[in-house]
This record gives sequence, C-alpha cells and structure tokens, in this order.
Amino acid sequence: MPQILIVEDEVAIADALLFALNGNGFAARHVSLAGEALALLRRDAVDLVILDVGLPDMTGFEACKQLRQFSAVPVMFLTARAEEIDRVVGLEIGGDDYVVKPFSPREVVARVRAILKRSSSRSAPAQDEEFHVDHERLQIHFCNRLLKLTALEFRLLLQLLAVPERVLSREQLLAGVGMTPDAGYERNIDTHIKALRAKLREVAPAREPIQTHRGFGYSYQPPAAPGP
Repeated sequence: MPQILIVEDEVAIADALLFALNGNGFAARHVSLAGEALALLRRDAVDLVILDVGLPDMTGFEACKQLRQFSAVPVMFLTARAEEIDRVVGLEIGGDDYVVKPFSPREVVARVRAILKRSSSRSAPAQDEEFHVDHERLQIHFCNRLLKLTALEFRLLLQLLAVPERVLSREQLLAGVGMTPDAGYERNIDTHIKALRAKLREVAPAREPIQTHRGFGYSYQPPAAPGP
C-alpha cells in the first residue's frame, strides 16, 4: 500500500485528502508543519509527499529544497497561487506536479497514481540494474560497489537518478542542493560532476551514466534495455 504524506496546515483540506486517499488504496497521514515533515521524512520511508506551498514555518518551496538534499521522493505541490512563475519554480526545484486550490480530491488521487506509476518506471532500472540508493544510510552503490561520495556529490547524483534522461540545468542542480546561482557556485557544478564521473569510471570504465548537454546541463542515461 503506497505511503503518502500530506503536509498541509488547513485541516479541512487535509481531511478531504486523507479521506480520498485512504479510500482509494493509499495509506495517507498528515502533518501541519514543514519542519515536522522533514524530520519524519529523514526517519520514515514514504512514496509521495503532497506539500502545501503556504505553510506557517517555511514555504513549501524551501521545504522541497531541503528535502532534495537527502531524498528523491516525488513531491506534489498544493497552492492557492496560479501564476505561471510559481508553477515553474515548483517544478524546477524538484517538484513532480503542481495543483492549484480549489481542487477536486478525485483529481489529486488520479495525479498521485500517475506520479507513482511514472516514478516507479523511472527508478526501477537505476535501483535494480545499475544504481542502488540507500536513503537511510545516505549511500549509493554503483554496479554493486559502494561509491565514496562527498555530501554534495551524493545530492547531485540523487537528483540525476530521480529523473532518468531528463536534462537538469546547473541552476536546477544548485537549487536541489540548497544553493542559488548568485552564490558563485554555478560553474563549480562542472567540477563536482567531473569528480563524480571519475568515481563512476573507477567502478565501470565503459559506462558513462552522466551525460553532458552543452549549453543546457546534465542528465542520467540508464543502461540500454536488452534486446528481445
């Protein structure tokens, strides 16, 4: 039964989502604060987070940035703001979907199913055939060998593995590790990616799982599926 965490400070909205999700084959639970959610997510495994943008202790965007430092769990944002810039920001910092209030709980259930199906199909090759991520120990194995990664290398690789074949810009990668482009770190991403590639080549010299897209950014390229 998929585990869903709802982070929402409006009780009526949280209750509606709990009723809809628990009545449709999910195990949903609810917290009201971002800090409480982050502590829970460091401790417990969940399959998807429904995250309100306007929380009392910090914004949902800031909470997602912190979450992406240690987890690639799918995130669906809830917000009362429908402006395009908010949707773009939410998706660029690592969100998987964006639902504007008021919404239909049935629609949210359908979107949750779609995200979990998409997430499952993307993550299976990385986990089963090439990479294995241990979120509790903050470790990543590549071809059954433990990678000796710095904290930043771990977070960068985690972001790439979460979205196979999707190109992530330097700005997106920086946001995912809690930094901003104006902090002077943008070009340093190239240095960290180079170091990460060197560690991957030590394990499997013939593989190049991290691809460069000049002028755009980087992506994770899963191994090709075997032919029939």
